[in-house]
Amino acid sequence: MSAPSVTAPGDLPAGADPTVHDLARWIGTWCFRPVFRVHVHHHERVPATGPVVLVANHSALVDGPLLFGLLGRRSVFLVKQEMFTGVLGTGLRRIGQLAVRRGEPDRAALTAALGVLRGGGLVGVFPEGTRGNGDVAAAEKGAAWLARTSGAQVLPVVCRGTRRPEGSGRRWRPRVDVLVGEPLPTPTGRGRAELAAATETLRGALAALVADLDAMRAEDMRSSA
Repeated sequence: MSAPSVTAPGDLPAGADPTVHDLARWIGTWCFRPVFRVHVHHHERVPATGPVVLVANHSALVDGPLLFGLLGRRSVFLVKQEMFTGVLGTGLRRIGQLAVRRGEPDRAALTAALGVLRGGGLVGVFPEGTRGNGDVAAAEKGAAWLARTSGAQVLPVVCRGTRRPEGSGRRWRPRVDVLVGEPLPTPTGRGRAELAAATETLRGALAALVADLDAMRAEDMRSSA
């Protein structure tokens, strides 16, 4: 006899197991503590309920899993398709993460993410599209499109300290700072020009938040020296 199917709630995509998702999120709240000294600033800005498109900078592979465990609510991230192989791919699907093809519009992933938002969920997007130095010099249009189409608010979140500097050796429990910004207005307008403008607004706000966090970290280093 086959095992009974699990029906995902509205804030998770089809095929996700809410029990496994919540367990993974609980594990994520503490599993990075032995590795990083994590400081979260303005966590109270994360809406407890309702549709949210979270946009974040991306400089290290650990950024997504770290945020997943820190947000305090269920979250569905768009993850590069290459990660969805073998046991890891099965696990990502069970906890409700969505595979997305990089460098091209992925209608299947965006449609699934739109369903999560319409169910009152939170969808996490890295607008840069790939890992870099995390300064958000460029952004793709998917996040702005999701927010505009669903009416969800946009929440910028930035992270610093997860990326090991070029040429440096192994680090012992480096400090990691996560800064949650003020929610951004929901994009309006239906044309391509309006979508491009909304994407640039989003990119600029995220880049400015990175600069704010860099300044905060520099000031903390000076005061502790």
